[in-house]
Amino acid sequence: MTLRVKKSNLFGEVFAPPSKSHTHREYILAALSCGTSEISSPLFGDDTNATLDCLEKLGAKISVAEGKVKITGGCLKAPSEILDCRNSGTAIRILAGVASKIKGTVKFTGDASLCGRPMKPLLNALEELGAFVSSENGCAPFSVSGVADGASVSIRGDISSQFISALLISAPLGKNSLRVKLTTELASEPYVDMTVAAMKIHGVEVLKTEDGFFVEKGQTYHAVSSTVSGDYSSAAFMLTAGALLGKVTVDNLLENDTQGDSEIITILKKFGADVKREGNSVTVSKSELRGAEINLSNAPDLFPIVCTAAAFAQGITKITGAAHLKFKESNRIKTTAEFLKKMGADITETDDGCVIVGKNNLVGTAIHSYGDHRIAMSAVICGLCAEGETVVDDIDCAAVSYPGFVSDIKKLGGDVK
Repeated sequence: MTLRVKKSNLFGEVFAPPSKSHTHREYILAALSCGTSEISSPLFGDDTNATLDCLEKLGAKISVAEGKVKITGGCLKAPSEILDCRNSGTAIRILAGVASKIKGTVKFTGDASLCGRPMKPLLNALEELGAFVSSENGCAPFSVSGVADGASVSIRGDISSQFISALLISAPLGKNSLRVKLTTELASEPYVDMTVAAMKIHGVEVLKTEDGFFVEKGQTYHAVSSTVSGDYSSAAFMLTAGALLGKVTVDNLLENDTQGDSEIITILKKFGADVKREGNSVTVSKSELRGAEINLSNAPDLFPIVCTAAAFAQGITKITGAAHLKFKESNRIKTTAEFLKKMGADITETDDGCVIVGKNNLVGTAIHSYGDHRIAMSAVICGLCAEGETVVDDIDCAAVSYPGFVSDIKKLGGDVK
């Protein structure tokens, strides 16, 4: 479905959707735990629903009622059906690690976008640990046959933090302790920190070492009850809209959350935005934004919306640390630059980000989102600031992470149809 967007002022209050990253981890760890876990306020989005469907095929018992998910785990087995992870990189990567500890063969696939995303470093690591992997090109579709019980593995950390999370989460399922050695710098480190924190809540400790991580053998996951907090990645769109278009309050944002994308608060302040926090609510009011130097190595998902803010900020913004964005649902450096240039922004791509010279006279046009939810939502926010009409294709892809995105824009007064 296309969305037609016209220049608008946004005012009001919205509730941040539940965190996609936290939801994935809670679902998977619950399925690996003995007993029944109850997850309150999870995200019911396309990606997290894919994870839930795959876990059910793997043997977890799942019930959904009144916004809560109960998962009885601890008895996973190789299914006869192929696990279709649809568009979820988190699902296919972490579950590939889990599959390497299960007797039998687990087959994976996904949509066209997911089947183009890199898996080779993780698949090589699983083979190094003793699993057998069948893949034609290092991407999905592929199959994993257990059991990977090696005690040490080396892997690069600059392509996806999900590779590291996959190895750590699956480690307690093996017979041996596991040492994970990183051969490069770790990109998106807060996402691994989130994994480690979630594992600890379920009873498993991960130690950081000089060159990676260590998981002691003999640990087991325990069932827990948890509540998923609000998603800073999704909230970033509405908070940035407040800085550009009026005054927006986003509720359900825990101040000390482990999410790396909570960095959006600091970034908007760097731009000169008027940001105020009261408890779990953050309010951002329209301000004259100024260019800034921003490193997104720990919060890469913010790139498209931060670039959108920079396009309207006076002066020059330099964004770095985002080279691994080339391996997302789209090459987000390229696709972000493409839609902003088409609307008249002065943006130059670099190897790990971009340089933007801000101005206030962008013009609406037809935007191709490439089925990438963060590109689509950023283009909508840009369209609300631009003269004329902006038409964003495939806005339905926003349901991957923010199913209520369009309705929330309308609630705040946005002219979208």
